This record gives sequence, structure tokens and C-alpha cells, in this order.
Amino acid sequence: LARLLDATAQWFELGADDVIPMFHSYAFDVSVWEVFNALVWGGRLVIVPYWTARDATAFHELLRREQVTLLNQTPSAFIPLMQVDLEASDKMSSVRVIVFAGEKLELPTLRIWMEDRKETAPRLVNMYGITEITVHATYRIVTLGDIRRDDGQSLVGVAIPDLSVQAMDASLQFTPAGGVGELMVGGAGIARGYLRRPGLTAERFIPDPDGQGKRMYRSGDLARPLADGDIAYIGRNDFQVKIRGYRIELGEIQAALLTHPGVREAAVIARSKASGDQYLAAYVVAGLPAGE
Repeated sequence: LARLLDATAQWFELGADDVIPMFHSYAFDVSVWEVFNALVWGGRLVIVPYWTARDATAFHELLRREQVTLLNQTPSAFIPLMQVDLEASDKMSSVRVIVFAGEKLELPTLRIWMEDRKETAPRLVNMYGITEITVHATYRIVTLGDIRRDDGQSLVGVAIPDLSVQAMDASLQFTPAGGVGELMVGGAGIARGYLRRPGLTAERFIPDPDGQGKRMYRSGDLARPLADGDIAYIGRNDFQVKIRGYRIELGEIQAALLTHPGVREAAVIARSKASGDQYLAAYVVAGLPAGE
């Protein structure tokens, strides 16, 4: 954690005048980033009450009242807050940086708000990360030009200086620009493994092919490296999805549905509303299994 804060300090320049809300549950790794970025750099930490975090209007009022300067949000949590700010006469003008993390950022959802705020808009930063590599791995400033381009790419930027982030194929060969591969993260932030899960640890924490005895983490996330060095996040290579920052195994939900005696078949997928907010949808075939 100490090396994460040190490696990213150049980008945020936090100090005693900064106010950061702890919006996320302490069970979510982004809360670690919120808490210690305030305390380590001498700023003020505001603990957001449970129900305030779930009421966009109340949270918007808190941001203005407490003069928050750095805000961390999952994209789906920001959408209702953005709508409140669009309609409010008093904008959350003290916020100078908004960091998105926890799930894929759909850039078109930000266009109306960014064009409304124009030069008063805060700096938007997209940071890809995973708990197993200590919260964040990449940094990318999102511009209005990115949002207007609307090419369907969720750009996550470049690796934090003490990490390496590479897309690789199944043979652990680097994916060329324009191709699609699995994101592998190496460097100083890698966890030791999963507690009392040696099999899963061996599967996910693998030797770095550089042959120097280092390790890297297989994220299970797919990405496309671009010619300019940027990385476009695509999604998962398995049935796991992320909604509001929470990892969800769709197979576990399907298995639970199939335990019901009136369900013969089941499938679960993640879908998106027009607003960009994601939700789970389950489809079932009713009836008893054949022969019963």
C-alpha cells in the first residue's frame, strides 16, 4: 500500500487542503485507496454514512458541504450522482479529480455531463485495478475528446511506474498492438497468494517469463494493447462479471437456481440499462427434469 501511494503521488499531488470521502465499504479495496490517500498526505477524510452513499442527492449535498476535492467512484455509482449534478443549481465545484475504478467505464455515459460542465469539469481519471495487485495498476486521464470519439473502447492507460501491465496469449507471449490478450500484472504490488488456497494461488500467481524469478498475476481480464502504448479494457475471459465493483460468479447463481425443484434449466447474464447501469438477469425453463 505504501508503494502504491508513493508511485501515484506525482499524478494527484495531494496535501493538507484535500478532502476525500470514504464512499466505499471497507470490504472493497477502493476504500483503502480513499482512507490512506487522505491520512498519509495530511488531508481530511470524510466517512460517508451508509444511507448517504446510497442516495445520490444526499451524497451530492455532502460533497458540496464538505468541499470534497478527490472523489473515487465506480462508473455505475457515478451515473445517478452525475444526473443530480446536471440538475442542481449548485454544482460539486470543489471536486478537482474523479477517479473511476472497479468496473468498465463506458465513456459515452459521461458526455452530457462533461459538455455541461465544460472548463469547470474536474479531471477524470480511469484506473484499472485488482485486489490481488493492491488496488490500482494503471492510470489514464479521460478527455472530452475521448468521450466524443465514442469508439466503444474503455481506455485504462499505462502502468503505475513500479508495475508492469501486459496483454499475453495462452502461451504467455506478448500480444501485438491491436490483438486481444489476457492482462498480466507484475511488479511491487503483487500479493503473496490466496490464504490456504495453494491450487488457486498456483493457477493465478505464475512465474514471469522474463526468467528472473519474479511473479505476475493472471487477471482473467481481456484487453487490447494499442499502438500508442495505451490499453483498452474489454472484459472477462470467464463467466465472472463485475457490477458496482463486486465480483460475481454467474455459475454460482445458476447452480442455486437449479436447486429449485421447479427449475429444469437456468442461465444468468449481466445486462446494461440505457443509463449504463448493469444488473443481473436470470432465464429459467420451468418444469421437472425428464423422467420425474
